[in-house]
Amino acid sequence: MKKFQQAMALFLSWCLVGVCARDGFAYQNSPPQAVQQSPDQLQQLVAPIALYPDTLIAQILPAATYPDQIVDAERWMQQHKELTGDNLAKEVDKQSWDPGVKALTQFPAVLANMNQNLAWTSELGDTYVNQRQELTQAIQTMRQRAKQAGNLQTTDQEKVSTRGQDIVIQPTSTEVVYVPEYDPWLVYGDPLAMFPGWYPYPGLFLGGPGIAFGLGFGVGIFGGFGWGWGHWGFDWHGGGRAIYNHNTYISHSRTIVNRNDFRATRGNFDRSAGFRGSSNSRAMSGTHSSAFSGFSHGGFTRSGSFRGQSSFGGFHGGGMGGGFHGGGGRR
Repeated sequence: MKKFQQAMALFLSWCLVGVCARDGFAYQNSPPQAVQQSPDQLQQLVAPIALYPDTLIAQILPAATYPDQIVDAERWMQQHKELTGDNLAKEVDKQSWDPGVKALTQFPAVLANMNQNLAWTSELGDTYVNQRQELTQAIQTMRQRAKQAGNLQTTDQEKVSTRGQDIVIQPTSTEVVYVPEYDPWLVYGDPLAMFPGWYPYPGLFLGGPGIAFGLGFGVGIFGGFGWGWGHWGFDWHGGGRAIYNHNTYISHSRTIVNRNDFRATRGNFDRSAGFRGSSNSRAMSGTHSSAFSGFSHGGFTRSGSFRGQSSFGGFHGGGMGGGFHGGGGRR
């Protein structure tokens, strides 16, 4: 009987060790805790793009989930400044980038701005994946504020309308899209706190509280490609969603962790390790061997470390304004 009890005790001990080991591994492989952005933080985050046309927002949000490709695309655009029109579109089509990133080559100033403000871009992509409904509501909230301040109304360049409780912004032309220029911290009435480390990009920023239109981007030449302007849209109903080829766009980025569909087999890229203290980003430009080496190996772990960190001034898009002038006017 004594030997039986000893054997049973040993058996139960091993079972307990097995359970603890299993639980320990489960804890290690569990998804990171979500860092939820507050409504104020979300409004601050979307302020630079909330007044853009709906379809452009539908391209920006998916592209923001691929910050590594944003860097690649901007570098590529700088290296191929001689390409324009159909020649540019054909060469872009050959690249392996996500359709959202390819679409932004239609708006080189927007692409350059996202590259310049990479911390903001990554935060935007992370939030779109993990707080899409709240992010969409923040965009609508900012549009309401701009409208109440008298800074959002129909012009020769864009049509502002209401569908239910949602404000919709559409270009007046099918061939040319004007990106509004405004100060995202002043245009909404009461001054808004600036996103930490965000820098204005020439051609997209206007000093003062109003809105102007200076750059028009021709989108007609990209119409024959699967990622062109006509393949995108934004549905504000049901929590809001980017539409690509008549379906809900789903990002397959490996650089942003979808905490609602986490896979323990995927590695995590801790953005605090790669980006913290990177205000002198010129040391990183022209190479993927530093912070961006982790992009191809796993996803972002959202630690909130981008808040309060400087964006990468070293990734300026130079003079890549793109588009053509015309139809401008401040309101």
